Amino acid sequence: MIKNRIRGTRGPATFGRRPLVLALGALIPFLAACSDSSDNTAAAPPVTEEIEPAAVPFQELLDQGIARYLGEYTPMLSEQDGDVVNHSFGAGDGPLCLTGGEYTMATRDTGSEDLVIFLQGGGACWSDLCLATEQAAPGIPPLGVLNPTLEGNPLEGMSMVYMPYCDGSLHTGDQDVDTNEDGEADRFHRGLHNLSASLDVAVSTFPSPRRIVLTGVSAGAFGATYALPLVRQLYPGVPIDLINDSGLGLGRIDQPEFITQLLTEWNSTAFYPESCETCIGDDGHTTDYHKYQLEEDDNLRLGMMSYTRDTVIAVTFVQVGGEAFEEALITELDDLEAAYPERVKSFVATGPAHTFLIGDLNQTAGGVTVADWVSSMLNGEGWETTRD
Repeated sequence: MIKNRIRGTRGPATFGRRPLVLALGALIPFLAACSDSSDNTAAAPPVTEEIEPAAVPFQELLDQGIARYLGEYTPMLSEQDGDVVNHSFGAGDGPLCLTGGEYTMATRDTGSEDLVIFLQGGGACWSDLCLATEQAAPGIPPLGVLNPTLEGNPLEGMSMVYMPYCDGSLHTGDQDVDTNEDGEADRFHRGLHNLSASLDVAVSTFPSPRRIVLTGVSAGAFGATYALPLVRQLYPGVPIDLINDSGLGLGRIDQPEFITQLLTEWNSTAFYPESCETCIGDDGHTTDYHKYQLEEDDNLRLGMMSYTRDTVIAVTFVQVGGEAFEEALITELDDLEAAYPERVKSFVATGPAHTFLIGDLNQTAGGVTVADWVSSMLNGEGWETTRD
């Protein structure tokens, strides 16, 4: 039996929040009416209008504590390596990789006003299956859109925050686990610590971008989706284009409680609003969670990318098989796009392969390359759903 030790949590942190300014009408003292008649009735004071403060996106999630580690950690070492700065965090009660190794992340400042926040993938780990990257390597790997010298790279020239993935919890976890029952934790799901620490570095290094491309592949695509409320908290008002590459929220149709099981094991349930009863559907899909995010944040656009029979997700992760995955994929994407036709588009290619953005950017769907589809999204010209 696996014993889980849930780390103590605190209330939502206030670090990094931009306080709302409540405009109040000035209180104007009334003046007595001047008159030579016997009517000395004072003039009534002017009616002042109370202005309601603007709603804060994702306030319910903030109230549930997802921002509890913002402002808690700073790198022990930030070291220049070529055009990249590596930021490393020491081992201990904070950012950490799955087996206790040091967490590190990287930034590249090109001077651009456009910022890419990229979350890497690499499996997942829970009580029934543990296939996940266990260490974080320094630097930014020159793969696909991460390669600044790659011809035709649609993210070329943009500044970048790169977050490795090494804790097995889709970048969300806050739970240490004692797997061998010796009284000491030996598996560390510290994704929320790692994510929060990385975003603090991001906002410190790039405080005022004009727009953000929030993206990731596989587990990092799930992570980018969950990271959105924290990114919005640190960057209020900045347009965000979220590109989800092979991390769509499709569940196990015959085991709809699967996603809840994972969130519980990782202590990540706070990323789902308690008020949204359909964010995890009866079929296990989380399509309504994407709708919730779009409804909360009207300065968000969502690009969804997937292969029709992605083996990694369909067989290894949700374990439903290629045919059932493809049917659910198209059904759920159609539903999502119908709800937000101007703000959601998809790129779906035929096959069992996995991820696009760190591979061949000339891969096509419907005759359109990955590079051209991403460019059209970012340029606002001809961005359309593209499927084989």
